[in-house]
Amino acid sequence: MSLSNKYKYHVFFCTNKREDGHPRGCCAEKAALKLRNIMKIKTKEIGLTNVRINTSGCLDKCEFGPTVVVYPEAVWYTIKSEKDIEDIIKGHLVGGTPVKKLLAFS
Repeated sequence: MSLSNKYKYHVFFCTNKREDGHPRGCCAEKAALKLRNIMKIKTKEIGLTNVRINTSGCLDKCEFGPTVVVYPEAVWYTIKSEKDIEDIIKGHLVGGTPVKKLLAFS
């Protein structure tokens, strides 16, 4: 298997930290790292080996954060809770259908 075929989905999870009081806020202050870790754990628990969850630098959508983008489709999500993560895993990463209610920009 070539590296290009190893992952069906590549998830970039912004955990960027801006200075305190920044007017746009940041994903880090909205529990992004905790939520990213939960997504990693849950995908491993159900045996998703064709999905890669990565920490990302700033995705420049801080006010919507935590912000996640799923490739290859470039689907952008705003995640606020563990339930949101479960919905994305079940709907998009397992089911192949983007979760409309969590889309950052529709």
